[in-house]
Amino acid sequence: MPVNITEEFVRFLMEQNSSLSNQVVELTATVDSMNQTITDLNQTIKELKEQLNKNSKNSSKPPSSDGLKKPAVKKNKSLRESSGKKQGAQEGHDGVHLSVISDPDHIENHMHSDCTGCPHRAKCLSKACIKETRHEVDAVVTVDVTAHNAIEVRECPLHDGVKTGSFPENIKATVQYGKNLQAMVVAFNTVGAVSINRTHEILSSVFNIPLATGTIKNMVTRCAESLKDTYERIRLKMIMLGLIHCDETGSRIDGKTCWVHVASDQDYTYLTINQKRGQIGMDAADVLPHARGIIVHDCWGSYWKYQDVTHAICCAHLLRELNGVIENHPEQTWAVRFKKLLLDMKKVRDKALLSDKDEVSYYHRHKFDMEYDAIIKTAYEENPLPETPAKKRGRKKKSKVLNLICRLDNYKESVCLFIKNLCVPFDNNQAERDLRMVKVKTKVSGCFRSEEGAQEYLTIMSYIGSARKHGINAFTAIREALNGNPDIIFN
Repeated sequence: MPVNITEEFVRFLMEQNSSLSNQVVELTATVDSMNQTITDLNQTIKELKEQLNKNSKNSSKPPSSDGLKKPAVKKNKSLRESSGKKQGAQEGHDGVHLSVISDPDHIENHMHSDCTGCPHRAKCLSKACIKETRHEVDAVVTVDVTAHNAIEVRECPLHDGVKTGSFPENIKATVQYGKNLQAMVVAFNTVGAVSINRTHEILSSVFNIPLATGTIKNMVTRCAESLKDTYERIRLKMIMLGLIHCDETGSRIDGKTCWVHVASDQDYTYLTINQKRGQIGMDAADVLPHARGIIVHDCWGSYWKYQDVTHAICCAHLLRELNGVIENHPEQTWAVRFKKLLLDMKKVRDKALLSDKDEVSYYHRHKFDMEYDAIIKTAYEENPLPETPAKKRGRKKKSKVLNLICRLDNYKESVCLFIKNLCVPFDNNQAERDLRMVKVKTKVSGCFRSEEGAQEYLTIMSYIGSARKHGINAFTAIREALNGNPDIIFN
């Protein structure tokens, strides 16, 4: 009997031990799962904090997204180094200021109040002189109406029959608006970024003429239509260029997000719009598929699909990303070194350009090349590639820091192209400047009503942007386009 009790007790203990072992396994799995959840949540919190800390200085976000929130202490310094010069205009700068006008339109003489109505006024004036002259420059807002009369001569001593004069070619209607007024309307709506309704309000109140919103829209449309051939010539110019700045930005059309694509250089600007941001939109612009030179961009993936061009990455974008890493991940020592490397490379390049050199010395190029590789090696050591869990398929998601490191490693030649070819700029500011007015237009006037209207605006702005680069102001350029002479930008 005791033997049986002992055996049952042992059997009971073994069952209990087995049950407890299973519970331990389950609890261990639960703890592991909870630890993984905590790790994932900490990573999410870290990413959210990083997202909140993003601004135009440490990411690709536009300055307009910074809002009115200003930090108590300015953490983000400009990417530019101090020149040591004082703020404002430098010595020798002509500037823009009021100056004495030698031939005024009107002259008013002012005498002392005691001389008003004095019987000896005329006698005193004969001996008076001008003590001081002051000029008032004012704008005279007026409407100039020209009546064109077709004269009919019924009797002519030299020719038989009735002779009737003909109107100039540009005078086609009984009543019409002149080219100066039309140019002003188009300038308001495009360069001024003023909506059609506000353009109507401003011009109607200033000139006191019935300028309907539909008329304003038709003026803009006619201007865009007159520029179709010029717009196409600008596109062909871009294809033939050896270096093209490329970028894209979102814009709203009837409540939907579309994308404005730009291809530009220091002489010309070409803007298009498409519903797609990637290669489909770029192909529709019909520039990059034919380009064979160098394209400067911000490393957006779609640009790399063009294999017949040489790629140059905007280093200003890289500096902003590096600032973000430095601010949000102080343990990443490589980021500080890489930022300094880019700035040192730029400094050497700028010095070579000032000295009218064709290239940077071999010493500096070799030095920068070795330092580049050393920093990337350190970056990988600080951020090892993630291992894929055995039970999960696919690759483990990389951190944003590691993605940046891989990008710098894979596209080294494109990052360093500006130090090897001095014709290549350090940044892509040219394209960003050419896109700026699109964002201003959207912010001031709101979204475009239709894709056709957006394209009309971009056609006109492509022309105006190109004209400005040739020293022609917007109003003159628009007036010349309306007069049938838009090709002045190619002279």
